Amino acid sequence: MNALEREIRSLIETQGPLDVSRYMALCLAHPEYGYYTTRDPFGVAGDFTTAPEISQMFGELIGIWCAEVWRLMGSPSRLVLVEAGPGRGTLMKDALRAGKVMPGFLDAVELHLVETSPVLQEMQRETLKGLLPAIAWHGEAKTLPDDAPMIAIGNEFIDALPVHQFQKKAGRWHERKIGLGADGGFAFGLDPAPLLDFERQLAERLTPAPDGAIFERRELAPLAAILTRIGAHGGAALLVDYGHSESGFGDTLQAVEGHDYAEPLESPGEVDLTAQVDFEALAKLSSDAVRAFGPASQRNFLRELGIEARSEILQRNAKPEMKDEIGADLTRLIGPAPNMGELFKALAIAHRDLAALPGFDGAKISGGESRA
Repeated sequence: MNALEREIRSLIETQGPLDVSRYMALCLAHPEYGYYTTRDPFGVAGDFTTAPEISQMFGELIGIWCAEVWRLMGSPSRLVLVEAGPGRGTLMKDALRAGKVMPGFLDAVELHLVETSPVLQEMQRETLKGLLPAIAWHGEAKTLPDDAPMIAIGNEFIDALPVHQFQKKAGRWHERKIGLGADGGFAFGLDPAPLLDFERQLAERLTPAPDGAIFERRELAPLAAILTRIGAHGGAALLVDYGHSESGFGDTLQAVEGHDYAEPLESPGEVDLTAQVDFEALAKLSSDAVRAFGPASQRNFLRELGIEARSEILQRNAKPEMKDEIGADLTRLIGPAPNMGELFKALAIAHRDLAALPGFDGAKISGGESRA
């Protein structure tokens, strides 16, 4: 039994079962024992590999996207460029290098990184050293500047935000919680009190569900803080993650360790916990100030940004032994399952003054009309 498991067990014994959101938050972000607080989880030696670690092409195209959106905004002299959950800093390093092709873009950029992990903050400092005059780090999104246009990037950021889970039993909805099972280990159960307000708020979406169905709702306060700033001062947020285009029912909570699936209720703080992103729910964050573009599959998004042409250039200039590797990386990013091309999706939420965004030609626009 590790230290975090002992602490969670003590909480359950003194306060009662924990909702899934709180359990997930403790496992990922506990200040002493949390998964992201204590380690570098990326790459072959870690637990999973993200798109920027697969190929420089991903970060480069994100950088081009940011620079083009800045141009569409009218090239403001000051731009707050944000990355939420920047990993090792790999995506942003590649993005800033590619952003040089847009005259004036890097001169306008003021870089802010939202990162809770001291371990990863140190890696980001090393990766991004010397690329910009100054970089600011934030433990939470609500401390970001609120006085300038903003472009925000979140790659595999939303999936790690905690989710509440609700389950239908005998025609009523109850919150799913984590307590102690008969064997003394952690186990899922249901709060006995039905959620009447919850049922009223989501009556239309929840009514068709059969008994036993599970519905997930994510804590989106960090994204809301970013969208408030974009709505007030202009800009856009780009979110790339794994998940489903339409809201539905199902338990998507999963744990990963050593590039393989693990048990979510075992070894808390030592395995990564995520849940699939509900992109329809994100798109519904549209308001009078912002509207959503997408989602588009990662395959279509990256192809519209020119990833295949970029791959050809890299292969043309590469050593012979690297050509096949570049092609394999392209397949991992845009190919069908088990690759990332269809499971991962891109969605942008932008100020209403932006009528179009690169990478979303033909994608659905929430809060506006779809383009054919």
